[in-house]
Order: sequence, then structure tokens, then C-alpha cells
Amino acid sequence: MAESSAERGPELDHGPAADHRSATNHGPAVQHGRLLEHRRERKRAAFEPAAALLGGDAQPSAPARRPLSTALGAVFVMLRALTGVLWLVAFALFWRDLAAELEIPRDASEVALITVLVVGGIFIVVLLLLAWMIWRGSNFARVLVMLGLTLSITTAAIGYFTAGEEITIQTTLLTVAFDILVLLALSSRDARAWARAKAQARQARRQATRRS
Repeated sequence: MAESSAERGPELDHGPAADHRSATNHGPAVQHGRLLEHRRERKRAAFEPAAALLGGDAQPSAPARRPLSTALGAVFVMLRALTGVLWLVAFALFWRDLAAELEIPRDASEVALITVLVVGGIFIVVLLLLAWMIWRGSNFARVLVMLGLTLSITTAAIGYFTAGEEITIQTTLLTVAFDILVLLALSSRDARAWARAKAQARQARRQATRRS
């Protein structure tokens, strides 16, 4: 019996203890490689092809409550409107002196001041309305704000690189900073999923109302 056992050699152990010994015998290098491979599987690529972005990307489940990114986006849009109010106040205070230096006639300067204040006021009201809609979960308002912010940031970048316009606190630094913060908040996956879920729920309620 001893000879037959010796001929067969050591029996293989397939239990958990063997798996633990096998993982231990591989050494830290193999374990580190497995960890890196696991991280690569979970990490999203920084650059993706257009087909993957426009195609059927697996959407994350919409959170039941309003995500933090959506709340921050709405608050940042309201702060953006507040900076617009401060800009209009500063413009109204310094416009007469500036118009006098430029030798603009009094009537023309008054018309220009009223025009800027009216247009700026409308813009501020629109921003506040969009902030309220984003807070309620409007996907249309979210996309519209992101398009406007992209245009604003692109315009500031073109002015900086081509015309040499300085981006300072006195000019457009605060507005560009708020634009970037709002864009990052509203373009997150949680904000997108929650807004789309809200839009689908509203569409379902409209269809149910029409059927009834």
C-alpha cells in the first residue's frame, strides 16, 4: 500500500486552503498586477470614441432623491445670476464717467445704459427661471444651460487666445469660474440620470392623463 501511495504521488488539494496557498505563493507582484487589472476594468477611459458616446451607453439608475450635483448646479446658476446683478450695478455706477471720457452724448449714453440694464435684467430673470427648472428636474433646462455655458466659455477662450483679452477678477474670471463649476455639476451622470427619469415620469403622467 505504501508503494502504491508513493507511486501516485501527493494528492492534490482543491479546497479553499489550497487557493489561499496558491495566491500566497504567487507573491506580491502577481497580486499587484491583478489589482491593476481590476482597476482598469472599473476605470472609465478619459477619451472615448464618438460612436461610444453617441451610442447606447448603459445609463446608471436614477437616484430616488435629488442628487447633490443637481442641487449644486441649480445653486451655481443662481449665483451666476447674482454675479450678473453685481455686474449691472457696477456698470450703472461707472457708466456715466466712462461715457464722459468717451465723449458720448448724454442722450445716447442714457439710451445705452437703459438698454444694457434691460437686456441684463432679462438675462438674469431667465437664469433664475432655469435654476428653478433645474432644481425641479427639467432635462431641457439642464441641456440648455450646458449649451449656453459651453458657448460662454468658448467665447472667453477665443477672446483670450486671439484678441489677448485678460481674464481677471475685474473682467470675466468670476463668470468663467462659475460657468465651469455649473458645467461640471450638470454634466455628471447622476444629474443626467435624475433629470431623464423626471422627464420620463412627466411624459408618462401626460400619457395617462390623455388616456383617461
